[in-house]
Amino acid sequence: MIALTEAAAKKVVDRRLEEGKPEWGLRIRVVGGGCSGMSYDLGWEDAAADGDNVIESHGIKVYVDQQSAPYLAGSEIDFVENSMMGAGFAIKNPNVKSSCGCGQSHQFQS
Repeated sequence: MIALTEAAAKKVVDRRLEEGKPEWGLRIRVVGGGCSGMSYDLGWEDAAADGDNVIESHGIKVYVDQQSAPYLAGSEIDFVENSMMGAGFAIKNPNVKSSCGCGQSHQFQS
C-alpha cells in the first residue's frame, strides 16, 4: 500500500528522537483543503486507531485510516533535501490526477 524510502525512514527516526517519541508511528491522511481540493497531513501516533491499515516499512509503522487508504494506495513517501520548496517529505502518489502550482494540494482520480 504505502512504502517509505530509506531516506524518509531515516528522517522519521531522527525527528521522532528529536521530539522524544522514539517508538511512535507515522500517521498519514488525506484531508480536504488547498486550491486543488485535497492535501496530505502527516503526524505522529503512538498506536493504531480502530480500522486503521498498519504498514511497516524500513522498521517504521505507518498508520492510514480507511477513508484515506484508497487515495494513498501505491504511494511512496520520500525525504528530499534539494527541492524547489526546500527539504521535506515528498509523496509520490499514482492516484493524483493533478496538483496545484505549489504542489501542496491535489485532485485524485475517481
